[in-house]
Amino acid sequence: MDAVQAEVYYTYQDYLTWPDYPRYELIDGQPYMMASPSPEHQEIILALGSQFHGFLKGKPCRVFTLPLDVRLNENRFDDTVVQPDLLVVCDNNKITKKCCEGAPDLVIEIVSPSSGQMDRLIKFKRYQRAGVREYWIVDPETRIVQVHVLNDGTYTASPYDSSEKVPVQILPGCEIDLADVFPPKEETPDNEAPKAETEKNN
Repeated sequence: MDAVQAEVYYTYQDYLTWPDYPRYELIDGQPYMMASPSPEHQEIILALGSQFHGFLKGKPCRVFTLPLDVRLNENRFDDTVVQPDLLVVCDNNKITKKCCEGAPDLVIEIVSPSSGQMDRLIKFKRYQRAGVREYWIVDPETRIVQVHVLNDGTYTASPYDSSEKVPVQILPGCEIDLADVFPPKEETPDNEAPKAETEKNN
């Protein structure tokens, strides 16, 4: 995800005039172009989303996946609009016909080669400042999930690997099984040579 060099300061009203494609996020008045999610990226979103959806059925909190606009500071400058990979919102007053107005309770971002700095630095600070209570960073390469929980305005981190279940702090009783998110990788024995087809001439 790259920042688009801009000499002007944009707000949500400007953002609404932009075309649907390519997609952009707006952070502190500056636009950032978003890359299309890879197949692996989408599979992880679906695996996580299905577990959250199953737990939240019949409960007041709701889970959403991208693309859904989230206006992190709609009551102030309204200069930040992000589209997290997955979010959980427990205050239904924040959900309008078009977007989420205000900080979600939980946000999950899946790291891609182009989004590492954005997810780990820029968005990390922005979510912390906005009061997102729980922020997960999912790394498909290392198969590690960093869970950040907000305490007194600061995130504290706990890592989980693909063999563990992650307790969701904002949803008591909810655990996300990472074995379903990161299935075992298929391995080819080192001593197994590719089979070659042979032809016999009669």
